[in-house]
Amino acid sequence: MSEIAVIGAGAWGTAISVVLGRKKTHNVRLWAHEAEVRDSIAAARVNQMFLPGHPIPETVRCTNSFEEALGGAEIVVSVMPSHHTRRVFQAMRQHLRPDMLFVSATKGIENDTLLRMTEVIAELLDSGANGFRPRLGALSGPSFAKEVAKGDPTAITVASTDRDLAVTVQREFSDPRFRVYTNDDVIGVELGGALKNIIAIAAGILYGLDLGHNTGAALITRGLAEMTRLVVACGGRAATMAGLAGLGDLVLTCTGGLSRNRSVGVELGRGRKLGEIIEGMHGMVAEGVLTTNAAVGLARKAGVEIPITEQMHAILQQGKNVQDAIRDLMGRPSTSEIGLVSG
Repeated sequence: MSEIAVIGAGAWGTAISVVLGRKKTHNVRLWAHEAEVRDSIAAARVNQMFLPGHPIPETVRCTNSFEEALGGAEIVVSVMPSHHTRRVFQAMRQHLRPDMLFVSATKGIENDTLLRMTEVIAELLDSGANGFRPRLGALSGPSFAKEVAKGDPTAITVASTDRDLAVTVQREFSDPRFRVYTNDDVIGVELGGALKNIIAIAAGILYGLDLGHNTGAALITRGLAEMTRLVVACGGRAATMAGLAGLGDLVLTCTGGLSRNRSVGVELGRGRKLGEIIEGMHGMVAEGVLTTNAAVGLARKAGVEIPITEQMHAILQQGKNVQDAIRDLMGRPSTSEIGLVSG
């Protein structure tokens, strides 16, 4: 039995623990910050707060102790919101070892530093007297937590420049209902998973405004173009954006009713205020709201245009009217579509 620690017991972290636990070849320690989550799993083997209705295997043990969660762990899966990643890794750093494999399953960018999650983790663990260079990978792709926990066939990708790590994660996480592909484009996989959330909020706005399929198709296509443009400018590959962590995840979050980011957009399109929408999510996180700041910062640093994201930033961070944003997008000077990563 291998030992795996899953740090973060939201919907996605819980779903990952279900996948790992149902294999019955792993001892899984699920670290949960919320006492309600720990009590619910202890009493009924269900995360009633974030993933109700989906039993958690007996091979999964829930804890609030980093020492208990990480002791003896061979693989550490990080599944907390992006704005908590630095703080949580600082708190558990004393329990981490150079021989561990680290997998980030968080789809976000650190707001102030513009770092991807693997960069945040590497920076923290590689510093100080007892620092070490961690072996790191990123897990991403089209994966609603409820469907993964239910056992619906799902395909995702793990990206790492460490080939042995990628193959190990592929082997340990895969089962007949959860297929893991490998990739070595960490930049593309991480940015794709983060940037698509912004486009998904925009897709939700269109739905909330009762606009048609033409509008939605245009948004997804041009959204993919600007995602690709930014990924390539940051050192990733355009081909990655045609895969699971790019187009696959983009289509899912723009069209699926289980998408939290899309749901935020739907309510914005119907005229509700962002603060009211976030308050009603009861602790669940729509990563795209914060990611707009980082995406705009990355684009300015790289010198590329991301017009949809820039309008979403104006809506989410500056209170711009959604109809005005659509008008401004449609009124941009006409350009050629030739060359996916061109302006």
